[in-house]
Amino acid sequence: MKQVSKQKILSFLWQHILLLLSLFIMTFGVSLSVRSNLGSSVISTIPFVFTLAGQDYMAPPLTIGEYTNLMNAIFVVLQIIVLRRRFELPQLFQLVIGFFFGALLDLNMLLTGILVCDSFFAQFVMQVAGCTILGFGIALEIRCNTVTMPGEGISVALSRVTGVPFPKMKIIIDITLVIIAISLGYLFFGRWLGNVVGVGTLFAMVYVGVVIKYLNPRLGWFDGILCYIPGFRRYIFGLARFIYRPISGVGVPENAENHNGVS
Repeated sequence: MKQVSKQKILSFLWQHILLLLSLFIMTFGVSLSVRSNLGSSVISTIPFVFTLAGQDYMAPPLTIGEYTNLMNAIFVVLQIIVLRRRFELPQLFQLVIGFFFGALLDLNMLLTGILVCDSFFAQFVMQVAGCTILGFGIALEIRCNTVTMPGEGISVALSRVTGVPFPKMKIIIDITLVIIAISLGYLFFGRWLGNVVGVGTLFAMVYVGVVIKYLNPRLGWFDGILCYIPGFRRYIFGLARFIYRPISGVGVPENAENHNGVS
């Protein structure tokens, strides 16, 4: 039973380490889309508008990652309201995943701060690169088979309640977020913010799905990494023994240490 328990714990930890890696890749792609100034990915449109408004003191001066955290929390609350008793408590873990997504988004926005697009060609290349990386990250996140992101979670919840298939509901949610972002642009700035919702946003709505569909059947190698628990377990326990031996060796007689060294 202890062995099974250790196996489950290590599997859970390894699964979520890889999930964090996929989130890092996703947020790196999002940050590139934002830096392209052709329009951010759908999930970041609303936080992006609020961040720009905060810079002009029309909203709280929070980062795009912090506003993403708030939006993710709202998505989880909406799921609870929609599903009521059918909401499963483990889905609250979406808040943790959403928090890491926001934090990693801020990190990647910092890392990509030096990137400047001085031509439409450079903007286009960065948008394509960002969407491709985002699609790759989402494909990996799906493979991790853990709790969904809050943005997908609200689509799943509404799909269950309304009976609308998930793909159609996901499109409806994405269009709704884009419309809200456009409306907020007019509310705060009196105009359509093309750098937030632009041709790049429409491109992302189509292209990211194409990337995911293309990559999904080609990620068998990642499944192998997910299942690489035995070697991972030996590495962790071996590292623990390596650290523990010098500590436990304090006060050991010299002849005992020499004997251990020979063997």
